[in-house]
Amino acid sequence: MPCSKIRAILKRLKPYVPPGRNYSSLPGLVGNDIKSLHSIISPPIAKIRNIGIMAHIDAGKTTTTERILYYSGYTRSLGDVDDGDTVTDFMAQERERGITIQSAAVTFDWKGYRVNLIDTPGHVDFTLEVERCLRVLDGAVAVFDASAGVEAQTLTVWRQADKHKVPRICFLNKMDKTGASFKYAVESIREKLKAKPLLLQLPLGEGKAFEGVVDVVSKEKLVWNRKSEDGKDFERKPLLEMSDAKLLKETTEARNALIEQVADLDDEFADLVLGEFSENFDLLPAEKLQTAIHRVTLAQTAVPVLCGSALKNKGVQPLLDAITMYLPSPEERNYEFLQWYKGDLCALSFKVLHDKQRGPLVFMRIYSGTIKPQSAIYNINGNCTERISRLLLPFADQHIEIPSLTAGNIALTVGLKHTATGDTIASSKSSALAAARRAEREGEKKHRQNSEAERLLLAGVEIPEPVFFCTIEPPSVAKQPDLDYALKCLQREDPSLKVKLDPDSGQTILCGMGELHIEIIHDRIKREYGLETYLGPLQVAYRETILNVVHATDTLDRTLGDKRHLVTVELEVKPNETCCVTPVLKYAGCVSEDLPKASQEAIENGIHSACLQGPLLGSPIQDVAITLHSLIIHPGTSTTMISACVSRCVQKALKKADKQVLEPLMNLEVTVPGDYLSPVLADLAQRRGTIQEIQTRQENKIVIGFVPLAEIMGYSTVLRTLTSGSATFALELSNYQAMNPQDQSILLSRRSGLTQVL
Repeated sequence: MPCSKIRAILKRLKPYVPPGRNYSSLPGLVGNDIKSLHSIISPPIAKIRNIGIMAHIDAGKTTTTERILYYSGYTRSLGDVDDGDTVTDFMAQERERGITIQSAAVTFDWKGYRVNLIDTPGHVDFTLEVERCLRVLDGAVAVFDASAGVEAQTLTVWRQADKHKVPRICFLNKMDKTGASFKYAVESIREKLKAKPLLLQLPLGEGKAFEGVVDVVSKEKLVWNRKSEDGKDFERKPLLEMSDAKLLKETTEARNALIEQVADLDDEFADLVLGEFSENFDLLPAEKLQTAIHRVTLAQTAVPVLCGSALKNKGVQPLLDAITMYLPSPEERNYEFLQWYKGDLCALSFKVLHDKQRGPLVFMRIYSGTIKPQSAIYNINGNCTERISRLLLPFADQHIEIPSLTAGNIALTVGLKHTATGDTIASSKSSALAAARRAEREGEKKHRQNSEAERLLLAGVEIPEPVFFCTIEPPSVAKQPDLDYALKCLQREDPSLKVKLDPDSGQTILCGMGELHIEIIHDRIKREYGLETYLGPLQVAYRETILNVVHATDTLDRTLGDKRHLVTVELEVKPNETCCVTPVLKYAGCVSEDLPKASQEAIENGIHSACLQGPLLGSPIQDVAITLHSLIIHPGTSTTMISACVSRCVQKALKKADKQVLEPLMNLEVTVPGDYLSPVLADLAQRRGTIQEIQTRQENKIVIGFVPLAEIMGYSTVLRTLTSGSATFALELSNYQAMNPQDQSILLSRRSGLTQVL
């Protein structure tokens, strides 16, 4: 590229630093020099890595990210979660609590590779953040606490990565921690995750004796300088027979086992090993083994395992090398839809943030084509055209303006007012239609029946149902529009937050994924929008169902003006055998033959609205099937009247039926020292908990079981008191189960008592 062009690009580069952040130099700038041209010009697609860091809460994800940024030259000092000065945890709530809430995207370079890294939350309330980021990643680093191995939330994020077919590598962190066990952690990956670990490293010591790692592939030891405060100085020495005889023997055995493992999984490598190197595995070049490990990782038949201690600055540089060596580039991932776009723009918006100065900021993964500032884009989901005003490279909460970005990258766009999480972006409506026609032709060849839009839309993010809700009120009626605006912005950022209006009281109701989720939303409204709101008591999101078959008939006869609206409905409501959140609608043979589409939609709307509020608690009805036996409509009757009559008839049937309350049941995993096991078990028994098994993990006991959500509110405080702060727990929604008659009657009398008091 000519020097004049490079100078022109450097002039256009405008770093933006938001107020309140003080850095000795801008990201990517060392002194006043640009670190490398890779920071501005899109690198070749083969040199790009889009990766995420995922793990259980407190496994050390954010600390690992801080070390990665420091060693790649993007920060001048090491951030610490406990000190609240990390780059990726930039929200006030994250720094106070020492946890990650939002996924922060960071771009950096390592040895000629462009790495787009996303640090994701480990707390169960923010599972959706992990889900929407895995959707756009090409690879992931799973971080484990070496003393705990696989924990509850590790299983959840691992399942999410399986669902999106994301290749991953494992990093056993906290090798310096008392009780750290490399062997135990590897065994837990094999047993609990049902994965095949490929040991690429062995630790040099464990716990306080941990001083470095052995590279199994190259048979070298990496020892960090004890005097070095930041971990940048380490020596890479070949293992010698004279000085490291025992270690060399162990490493050779581990390397031979690794070669055999990879040969079992990769035919090309097996042919190579059996042909040229069957007599002596030591002669096999490291490059050949690394290429085979890359193929196996990409095929997701095994996972490379590395180890280290991010807090003590050991083992992070080899992890960075492994990311660039073993995780795939965007072109190595096979996306079927790319063939339809033929090089035109195709991107997915996977996150929206609201910035006070610049409005909505939309994170986008570009799958094909190029994005430029001041260009128009077409949103396929929203069926609208918008204009991108500026294009930024994300560095947590600091951003650098860039002139263009090509396929494989993750960009941050300014100026999109309507784009939301999960929207598919194309260059124009005509481009999207052309792609749809290609997809249709391809579908016809393969005899597929998908609609055009479904094939074009990239799979969005599945949003879980909220389990907690509470009322939220502004300080005065005059502030209600401000609260509505704040909630609208927060919903666009976080689709797992639901907001609805109570039809009886007119109050605004917040629905969220857990106590912490709602607490954080409340805190953000106060800090970011300056509103001192009031939250009502937390309520559990119950559901209702019926136990027997009931029939109902209803007639609605109204005259409005000179028009008569007359509808007669006869239907049957019965329990559905399979679990379903929405009611299953069936038509009797005599009804469905000549029913207009508008009338069918009106019937469906009536049924859905009737099932939103059950007769017992006003909770949604689930697991029901409704059969429409008869429908008589007077000519000229409006669809609204049909809908109203069907809705009233369903409500009448539900009131006649034997009703059952369903409550959310949570998977619970408590990690507790053996001395405190008895009081924890006694407390869980009082909370209607069911213990499935008790495992042993070194000095600790792992209690695994189920407990109703209603009984677990405020559990963290009680658990801290019972165990002097030494126990931890993880929760995840399992399913909805029927309450026993005694608990149901207590709940109903409590609710009716509250109603009388009010």
